[in-house]
Amino acid sequence: MKRLVILISGRGSNMQAIAEACARERWPARIAAVIASRPGAAGLAWAEARGIPTRALDHRAHADRAVFDAELARSIDELGGDGQGHGPDLVVLAGFMRILGADFVRRYAGRLINIHPSLLPSFAGLHTHQRAIDAGCVLAGATVHLVTPELDHGPIVAQAAVPVLPGDDAASLSDRVLGAEHLIYPRALRWWVEGQLEVQGLRVRHIGSEPQWLIAPQVE
Repeated sequence: MKRLVILISGRGSNMQAIAEACARERWPARIAAVIASRPGAAGLAWAEARGIPTRALDHRAHADRAVFDAELARSIDELGGDGQGHGPDLVVLAGFMRILGADFVRRYAGRLINIHPSLLPSFAGLHTHQRAIDAGCVLAGATVHLVTPELDHGPIVAQAAVPVLPGDDAASLSDRVLGAEHLIYPRALRWWVEGQLEVQGLRVRHIGSEPQWLIAPQVE
């Protein structure tokens, strides 16, 4: 059984979608812990109600990013480890609103995964939905990728595209993209825990027949 630790900062809707898919589809994995960067994160209560171990680490209580990253790594390995000195099999960023330092990323290289609300490499960073609208994009979306020290880069595992509709604002587009995230992120993680992915440099290939893309149905 693969051990997954999920990192959140808010309500954790992607975390919920992942945990529900893991149980429903009977992945060879378990959610070992959920860790939040904000003590009041709503997703913690959801996880606790389902018997998932949780921990909150207030980033404001740490002197700097390196100190926070070190405490976060200690918590990840403690809650997600196997009791023999090995940390979790996969660390999943699900709306975790903290930039992680290069040392942290290297510590979990190859087992640190993120979802970003744009079709990378376009619109890395923040305010992705408004930037897509301002740029006149007709498609927006989300990207699941392996994490590297460069922000919002790394080998792409899967992407989902949704239409940008006339009259969209950042909030309405965000809601549509989030619905696609709830589909593509659990799918990509299932591939990972089942050993269905092969990393070839900057490319990630699914060794079976499942498409690594999702096009949302046309919305009238």
